[in-house]
Amino acid sequence: MRASPNAKRNEIAGLWSGPEGEMRLAVKVAAPPDKGKANAAIIKLLAKTLGAPKSAFIIASGETSRLKTIDINGDANDLAAALAALGEAE
Repeated sequence: MRASPNAKRNEIAGLWSGPEGEMRLAVKVAAPPDKGKANAAIIKLLAKTLGAPKSAFIIASGETSRLKTIDINGDANDLAAALAALGEAE
């Protein structure tokens, strides 16, 4: 995922294409990147969007970076359906 803190509003902004061609989910949050506030806002936004509890999300890498890897614990089919619905909404 590619995070953008200090945005006007919290939103999943689609896909971001990295310099090496990797595709990542682009997430914007209004919270500043200070003392984990942006990370907490990202987890809250993902949990609300995917319909999973916040405890199901763990930042596996990139805690202080814009590029993050997030592990999600949950039913794979439910998560895939939520992501598919998200893609259809765009």
